[in-house]
Amino acid sequence: MTTILVIDDSPSEMAKFRDMLAKNNFQVLEATNGEQGCQMAAEHLPDVILMDVVMPEMNGFQATRKITRGKTTAHIPVIMISTKNQETDRVWGKRQGAKEYMNKPVDESGLVNMIRKVME
Repeated sequence: MTTILVIDDSPSEMAKFRDMLAKNNFQVLEATNGEQGCQMAAEHLPDVILMDVVMPEMNGFQATRKITRGKTTAHIPVIMISTKNQETDRVWGKRQGAKEYMNKPVDESGLVNMIRKVME
C-alpha cells in the first residue's frame, strides 16, 4: 500500500486529506508542523509527502528543502499544497526541491493523479 505523509497544521485540512487519501486506498501518516514532518519522513520513508507552506516554526519551504536534500529522504517526492498561489511561491517551492505545487482547495481526482504522476 502506498504511504502518504501529510504535513499540515490545520486540523480541518488534515481531515480532508485523510478522507480523500483513505478513500483512494492510500495509507496516511500525519504531521502537524515542518519539524515533526521532517522527523517522520526520515523515520517512515513514505512514498510521497504532501506539504503545506504556511506553518509555525519551520515553514513548508524550509521543511521541503531539508527533506529533499537529506541523505535518506532525498528520493521522496514532495507535493507542496498551499493557499499561496503566486507564481513566485510556485517557483520557490520547486527550487526547494518540490516536484509539484498545488493550490488549496484541492480537487480529489487532481490530487490522486498528481500523487501517481510523481511516483512514476
